Amino acid sequence: MAQITKKNYLCNKITMIKEIIEGKIKKGENVQIKGWVRNKRSSKIGIYFLSIYDGSCFNSLQVIAGNKLKNYKSEISILTTGCSVKVVGTIQKSLGSKQKFDLFSEDIKVFGFVKNPEKYPISPKNHSFEYLRKVSHLRSRTNFIGAVMRIRNTLFQEIHNFLCKDGYIWISSPIITTLNAEGAGKMFRVSTLNLLNITKNDYKKINFSKDFFGQESFLTVSGQLNNESYACSLGKVYSFGPAFRAENSNTSRHLSEFWMVEPEAAFLNLEEIIHTSERMLKHLFNSVLEKREDDLKFFYEKVDKKIISRLEKFVYSNFVHVEYTEVVKILKRCDQNLFNTKITWGMELSVEHERYLTENYFMSPIIVKNHPKEIKAFYMRLNEDNKTVASMDVLFPKVGELIGGSQREERLNELDKRLSITGLSKKEYSWYRDLRKYGTVPHSGFGLGFDRLVICSTGIKNIRESIPFPRTPSNAKF
Repeated sequence: MAQITKKNYLCNKITMIKEIIEGKIKKGENVQIKGWVRNKRSSKIGIYFLSIYDGSCFNSLQVIAGNKLKNYKSEISILTTGCSVKVVGTIQKSLGSKQKFDLFSEDIKVFGFVKNPEKYPISPKNHSFEYLRKVSHLRSRTNFIGAVMRIRNTLFQEIHNFLCKDGYIWISSPIITTLNAEGAGKMFRVSTLNLLNITKNDYKKINFSKDFFGQESFLTVSGQLNNESYACSLGKVYSFGPAFRAENSNTSRHLSEFWMVEPEAAFLNLEEIIHTSERMLKHLFNSVLEKREDDLKFFYEKVDKKIISRLEKFVYSNFVHVEYTEVVKILKRCDQNLFNTKITWGMELSVEHERYLTENYFMSPIIVKNHPKEIKAFYMRLNEDNKTVASMDVLFPKVGELIGGSQREERLNELDKRLSITGLSKKEYSWYRDLRKYGTVPHSGFGLGFDRLVICSTGIKNIRESIPFPRTPSNAKF
């Protein structure tokens, strides 16, 4: 077995383009990079200028390929966009004005050519988002999707960092469940039954006892109920994973498969969990500003001229806190011709209401509190007025609802009343009721739509561009 020496390791070490762009590699240092050709141009004196990217940052690195390279004619001359290469060479100060450093190549190895370059789906031209969704397996090669995914990754890491430092313990809530956490809405069924030969019981209904789990099962819409059980023993917990809703919503804000961050904390009331959500959002936006400056610059130039200033405002300004009842009064005072739907107390706010409040009236994120009990889930704590629950929705400009949360109903009698009113079975929720029987405590939590958070952080307009492989009605390709 070959011995690994420091010299051998340094010779084989791959340098990330990000390190070179950030000036962490000294002038004259010998490096090797691996990546893909973004474009190629030639000079009159027999030199090719290759723009190489490796995904580590937004920018590409210019590689100087001279005609003395052994494969100059046979391979380098026929490189096209999308080809994969390894380049060994020396870092030198660039003679051009667009970049600080160039890589003067000493050896270039081609891993893979693009077959039929004229048919390459990600050719170097502008493509519509609709077209790129049809080639989702390749669209990460574009500047746009690459930048989105790096920001998405930063947000993912920083959520874990923030909650860990705040004392939260990560748990993996189940994806397969028998309960609808929201108590309403359509769910995706999980089954191994033969659809061509369904077994039915004496009541001519599907016999789910013959199914894999022995009962009707679904993909989860939320891990909240499971999180509550662990919060009532571990104090502060959170889950972070996919959730599924079988609603036929073909909008720019909805996905059938989406990601949720769901913190749950014992002994916290509504105001305390609101404070946690606001601190977390400010931390996340600040992290994007600090760590993804190159990608944000791209979105500033190509997508939204206000994205950077808006994120800075989110970080340094307090969110507006307002009661649901006050929101209704504000909307009623407006010219009702502004809205397609006339607002009345007891209604859910529509998207147009949310956008008016955040973009025109308050011109900032707002936190709407204490909604009518009829429009909120059964598990939210009933307020003393017997009309509203201790709920909160965090609404953002251009996005609408980003976070939904509440103080949970810890009183068994009140919970049972809500289950009865909403037509839910005490038997099916027996384990959830147990939490109120055995050492019940006040507790609160919220769910943050991660994909909408990506929209807030980039300025992109459609949630389908916020996730690698979007799942929407009639679309589960790839």
